[in-house]
Amino acid sequence: MIIASRIDGRLVHGQVANLWTTKLNISRIMVVDDEVAKSDVEKMGLKMATPSGVKLSVLPVEKAANNILAGKYDSQRLMIVAKRPDRFLELIEKGVTIETINVGNMSQTDETRSIKRSINVTDEDITTFKTLNEKGVSLTAQMVPNDKAEDLMKLIKA
Repeated sequence: MIIASRIDGRLVHGQVANLWTTKLNISRIMVVDDEVAKSDVEKMGLKMATPSGVKLSVLPVEKAANNILAGKYDSQRLMIVAKRPDRFLELIEKGVTIETINVGNMSQTDETRSIKRSINVTDEDITTFKTLNEKGVSLTAQMVPNDKAEDLMKLIKA
């Protein structure tokens, strides 16, 4: 069962691996990213960052959607993590139900602008967030569990 969905450019690291998995009692972290799923080096790093006792899947969007829809993780407490919002939009378009997406860290690049500390978006990201919101997905900005969750759509409009 999907317990949490998070956008974090760093994927699995201290905040996801320790704070979120502990707080939410996560039994499996699923990284959804076509490029990362092809990289043995990135997968090895993610495996090393995953806490003991927590399973890790690193899957392309298509396979992640198929596995979720087939009920493969129904008995587990699943946290989905992706670098960008378009991965979640693809999952939803393939039939996966996602009610809330927590936006954690989106790194700064030459193409991004900051909407909150540690959240930097492109115009494409904003369009995707608006589409997700129109599809009924609640979007929150929250770095760690102890932070207050903010409405991401209000930050985008600011």
